[in-house]
Amino acid sequence: MPDKGQILANPETGDVYEFMETAADTSGAYVKVKATVKRRGQILPNHFHTLQDETFEVVAGQLTVWLNGSTTVLKAGDKMTLPKNVPHNHFNDHETPVTYMHTAAPGLDFDYLIETLVSLAIDGKCKNGKYGFIQELVLLRYLDSKSYLAGIPLRLQKILMNTIAPAARLLGYRAVYKKYSGTEK
Repeated sequence: MPDKGQILANPETGDVYEFMETAADTSGAYVKVKATVKRRGQILPNHFHTLQDETFEVVAGQLTVWLNGSTTVLKAGDKMTLPKNVPHNHFNDHETPVTYMHTAAPGLDFDYLIETLVSLAIDGKCKNGKYGFIQELVLLRYLDSKSYLAGIPLRLQKILMNTIAPAARLLGYRAVYKKYSGTEK
């Protein structure tokens, strides 16, 4: 279970994520994570959230934000909110690390999503920003923080996540793993 003050560090990449406030801390209003990302390039595929807005406030370095086809570089002191239902991504595309505050509102189970994604990466189950299509379908199907992949028709994603994800659970795939969170979804 994500806890305020919990730090997840990827020894391979040097990326560090600290939970500043969890959904439990804010009665579900939001989740806030402080991230320091050293690796360059996309960590996640382009995506959008149907229920949550995300806000990024850069503390140090530069954060590249891709929003619906346009790219913006945020610098220390810059803040940007990415509205729900708009395809986006965020990543470090620079030589130096970027540190930023990442807030998702409402919180729902976004903290569990972050904990799962970082933990899978720590365990070597993320290759070049890709967690594997089956894992992504399980995340899409079973998390309350509904997200979808940009560039793949929504109807197709829903068909795939409702057919493949239940079968993948039989093979051990989870949206939230007991190993990482003490509970599973």
